[in-house]
Amino acid sequence: MTAAEPLLVATDLRKTYGRTPALDGAELTVRAGEVVAVMGPSGSGKSTLLHCLAGIVTPDSGEVRYRGRQLSAMSDGERSALRRTDFGFVFQFGQLVPELTCLENVAMPMRLAGRRRKDAEALAATWLDRLEVADIAGQRPGEVSGGQGQRVAVARALVGDPRVVFADEPTGALDSLNGERVMRLLTEAAHDTGAAVVLVTHEPRVAAYSDREIVVRDGKSRDMERVS
Repeated sequence: MTAAEPLLVATDLRKTYGRTPALDGAELTVRAGEVVAVMGPSGSGKSTLLHCLAGIVTPDSGEVRYRGRQLSAMSDGERSALRRTDFGFVFQFGQLVPELTCLENVAMPMRLAGRRRKDAEALAATWLDRLEVADIAGQRPGEVSGGQGQRVAVARALVGDPRVVFADEPTGALDSLNGERVMRLLTEAAHDTGAAVVLVTHEPRVAAYSDREIVVRDGKSRDMERVS
């Protein structure tokens, strides 16, 4: 697959919860190495779109294809494996395991993939250094600041060399200074590794780090690149 070919394609996605439509024909194409910001007000459907793209939620109709393969045609096990190997995740509140050290949190995806502890933690230490939090490797999440914890979460998302990183409001719980730092480090690291980033946000200053913006409103999507 070349860099110009679509990596992830969503077509005519529709999803309803009860009588409430979350997605109503949303579409999105992501290419390798690009950062795409999915913007919209609260309740617009942007997080549901991200969850469909990641294979966490199955749309009622429409399809999501990853590297040409339809996610809904995969078994639950195959989708779970994909989220361990090809996808990385950063959430608003980090969702680090509180009983583990920061180093162990970052190493966890590698341990789950069967890597030896020594090798996994060596790679994790490299990523903590890259995200400028090597000094807190031995501390637990409850002992570090929100900005530090979120950089640990970014390191955990990238340690497995994913093809796509899904970031759902990654700066929503941070002040502006820490938010800017997290976004700078996330996008720099993703560009260096060639990973695509699908970034859900309602903040223009965060979306400014993207290569392209998609606006979701009332479950419909609009690619701002095509708007004059």
